[in-house]
Amino acid sequence: MIRISLQQEDFDLGAETQPMQAGNVGAVVTFTGYVRDVDERLKYMEIEHYPGMTEASLHKISEQAFVRWSLAQICIIHRYGRLVPGAQIMMVATAARHRSDAFLAAEFLMDYLKSRAPFWKKEVTEISDHWVAARAEDEDALSRW
Repeated sequence: MIRISLQQEDFDLGAETQPMQAGNVGAVVTFTGYVRDVDERLKYMEIEHYPGMTEASLHKISEQAFVRWSLAQICIIHRYGRLVPGAQIMMVATAARHRSDAFLAAEFLMDYLKSRAPFWKKEVTEISDHWVAARAEDEDALSRW
């Protein structure tokens, strides 16, 4: 089962992953991303996406994870809108019979989300605002898959 949610409201990691523990599951691996304030000037981050295209993209990569690893479930939640430093941006959770499948699938999904998922992020500081550019190290991480 694949569950993808793009939402403005915050989420509760425990509530989202609790249903994933049902059945013959031996591991649930989660990752939660937060808004970082690298230089202590960030007022907020504005995250945009194109509805329909983004869900389709996340569903497609999730299907690839199911083909590569023996998974029971995947949950991806990604927030959009205005998020302040320290706010949760997103989470990935994978459930599998064996931990190695859950860990590898979660890492694969995270590498995709960091480098290719169709989200646009603008950082607004006290001084200026700018769109966040793709980073070479994120592309390098994706290339190993």
